[in-house]
Amino acid sequence: MTARKLIVAALLTTALIGGAGCVHRIDIQQGNFLEPKDVDRVAVGMTRVQVRALLGTPMVADPFETQRWDYIYYLKRGRLADPIHRQFTVYFEEDKVVRVDRSDKASEKDGAATAQTAEKAS
Repeated sequence: MTARKLIVAALLTTALIGGAGCVHRIDIQQGNFLEPKDVDRVAVGMTRVQVRALLGTPMVADPFETQRWDYIYYLKRGRLADPIHRQFTVYFEEDKVVRVDRSDKASEKDGAATAQTAEKAS
């Protein structure tokens, strides 16, 4: 009987120790998720109001650099996946878009996968 208890205790201990390494990590989503089709619609000559209506409020509107809006997006899924980081910057002169910068040129497939991930995370 004691051998049986010892085996059960050993199996239980092994299961507990093995399960301790399987900690669930939540997805971390921060910033403005921008649809690629909306980003592509931003054009030189648009006003600040038009850009805000299309993309929403910028993540960073620097009080010292009022001619620049930064839209930043970050997504970290669990602990094993590589994080997704995107930045879209709009430059203004006299309240009109003069230039836009993208941190990456994501393909439509990549953007669609990120959109599905962003919907799941929210």
